[in-house]
Amino acid sequence: MAFYNPMLIILFTYTKGDTQINVLVYVDDLIISGNNSAALKIFKNYLSTYFHMKDLGVLKYFLGIEVAQSPDGIFLCQRKYSLDIISETSVLGAKPASFPIEQNHRLAHASGDSLSIPEPYRRLVGRLIYLTVTRPDLAHSVHVLSQFLQEPRQEHWEAALRVVRYLKGSPGQGILLRANSSLSLTGWCDSDWAACPLTRRSLTGWLVFLGHSPISWKTKKQPTVARSSVEAEYHSMASLTCELKWLKGLLLRLGIQHTDAIGLYCDSQSALHIARNLVFHERTKHIEADCHFVRDAIQDGTILPSYVPTTVQLADIFTKPLGTRQFQFFLSKLGIYDPYAPT
Repeated sequence: MAFYNPMLIILFTYTKGDTQINVLVYVDDLIISGNNSAALKIFKNYLSTYFHMKDLGVLKYFLGIEVAQSPDGIFLCQRKYSLDIISETSVLGAKPASFPIEQNHRLAHASGDSLSIPEPYRRLVGRLIYLTVTRPDLAHSVHVLSQFLQEPRQEHWEAALRVVRYLKGSPGQGILLRANSSLSLTGWCDSDWAACPLTRRSLTGWLVFLGHSPISWKTKKQPTVARSSVEAEYHSMASLTCELKWLKGLLLRLGIQHTDAIGLYCDSQSALHIARNLVFHERTKHIEADCHFVRDAIQDGTILPSYVPTTVQLADIFTKPLGTRQFQFFLSKLGIYDPYAPT
């Protein structure tokens, strides 16, 4: 069985009896894992007879992602990649920022001079986009900056440098996939209604945990204009439900059963009421497809939506710029880890 994602990484899984082998392929790089060392050795010898291969041993580095294994779990970060960005933008001597983007920014209405050479801005934003693979705290700010690639202005460049200054404070921050964590999924979703001042489209943000470790997150502008905050929240819930279904299938191929309903946390009482109410009325006709999709997932036991107050909605960090206190509070709840931070 093979799974595909937008990065053109292919995952092959093989299961026979109690033996399982997983192969992750990107161009000519492979990650091979399994639960039987003898079977893994036979498989690698088989590949070597048909391809010129070099066994680099225990995984330590893959596509710019540094991997460290310990009894506590597996730690993923992009420290070297982050330091390269900081060095390239010449902010090594600058004071680190405590949060990545100003809370009341007006970048969409920036009227300063356009950058005469936009390539450095585009290159920087492109590198920051890849950095969000292990840095969920950058998802919202990078989403904002990526909207101005066509005609970046001076204000946009300064905002991008602020993100780098925030990065300077914790270049080694990453994700710890804890060894003692449960293998149960939970999802958090949120939206910022009419967040875009130019198009008035809403912003969707969601986060998925495997146990206490974040494994999937996203910030994205919704494709259509929502006529109410409830509609925006429901679109966000449907998007997260789709991701949870995919992850459940992926875990099943890896031999992990997920029989219980997946917890889905939303801070909109109205959206949760629509999800549980089987009666359609004129107020939900415009989101009828999403209504059916979410309700079917509830009825077949895939998800179990629950209310969570806005003050503790973890997905809030993916939908809006936050002040220092709020940002640091949510950051402490994301399950990320910085082994280089002073104790």
